[in-house]
Amino acid sequence: MPRLLVVDDDNAFRLSTAALLRADGHDVDVAADATAAVQALRARAYDLVLLDLRMPGIDGIQLVETLRVWGESVPVLMISGYGTVESAVRAMHLGTDDFLTKPVEPDVLSARVAELLERRPMMAGDDAAVGGMVGRTEVMRSLFASLRRVAPQDTTVLVTGETGTGKELVARAVHDLSPRVASSFIAVNCGALGEGVLESELFGHVKGAFTGAVRDRAGVFESAHGGTIFLDEVGEMSASVQQRLLRVLQEREVTRVGSARPVRVDVRVVAATNRNLAELVESSRFRQDLYYRLAVFPLVVPPLRERRADIPLLVAHTIERLRDRAPDGANLACSSFAIRLMRNYDWPGNVRELMSVVERAAVDAGFRRIEAQHLPPELRQGADAASEARYRATRSADDERDAIVAALEQTDGAIARAAELLGMGRTTLWRKLKQYGLTSEAS
Repeated sequence: MPRLLVVDDDNAFRLSTAALLRADGHDVDVAADATAAVQALRARAYDLVLLDLRMPGIDGIQLVETLRVWGESVPVLMISGYGTVESAVRAMHLGTDDFLTKPVEPDVLSARVAELLERRPMMAGDDAAVGGMVGRTEVMRSLFASLRRVAPQDTTVLVTGETGTGKELVARAVHDLSPRVASSFIAVNCGALGEGVLESELFGHVKGAFTGAVRDRAGVFESAHGGTIFLDEVGEMSASVQQRLLRVLQEREVTRVGSARPVRVDVRVVAATNRNLAELVESSRFRQDLYYRLAVFPLVVPPLRERRADIPLLVAHTIERLRDRAPDGANLACSSFAIRLMRNYDWPGNVRELMSVVERAAVDAGFRRIEAQHLPPELRQGADAASEARYRATRSADDERDAIVAALEQTDGAIARAAELLGMGRTTLWRKLKQYGLTSEAS
């Protein structure tokens, strides 16, 4: 059960908010001021803090500053009845993860809390995690369900998807969830080896079969007897290797290069490609009979741009892995604005690219809090236009408000520059500032 702390000097708001969050299934503590909040935070670990901006004594922004000085990376949702552009921008610069203005609709608050909690690292045994993969979107849940169905069988599996989507992770999960888990899992990149080398690697050879064959050598099909072979980039195989592989799949036996004596093998094959094998078959560059043998049970890994809602989860998962390498005393985290920029990017390199970007950003941030400035230029520059189109087409007014706050954060509250980033006129932006209760004297 997620553990939340509500900090607000308004007794009615504090108690009603706590009641709402408890009804949503959360474990909720309350504090009437910053001093009580500090005591609570030192006594317990929290998954999220909901914090009033203006309170007697130490205000919300000062408390956030104190938390970040401690190195405490707990997510903070700032809520204020005095919403201004300056206060929202300052709060987010200091490490607040989100900002809402009172009065807050219960449904909006519940949804925002759920979104922030979703960024927590996956727990062991979560049904949204299989092998080294995580995802809560419908396409990933469907993939996980199909994977769990086929893994216990001995069926040949064909994994398709763009580069960087995690096809080898799918193959390893098939092996790990199968009765063959105690035996070998051997991966071979078919596109990285020449035809003769690949033949010898897969099927083995006998002494004297070719120049340099000074002794008999077993191939991976023999070495993986009882286990699983993962054939990556199978679409790059030559016609000769395709023919030999087809015989192995049909006869369950392998013949070493230069030998006439077949050897029985018991191996499960999982193949993968980022190419369209059906099109290769149509153009006679891939054997149709081999295609049917490999594609008995196809699994399609979706590109990251088709499951953007998983990005906060993937970022949290990557950060959790990186924490083991962080220097002592470092508390690695990621700001909500940085995640928003990541969600707006198309990720041509998919999950592999995302993990690389997060790791590089973590190093640039000194393994503390990843902010927008730690991200590559292509994420910071290309996200705004795409983001505006996406916000205009699909997002609610509440998300439009978030986009405005994010643009103002990026431009340090400069109205003219923020309007340009958002693709709207200054007059329109001023009207929306008033509409959402974000008044400002900025120019």
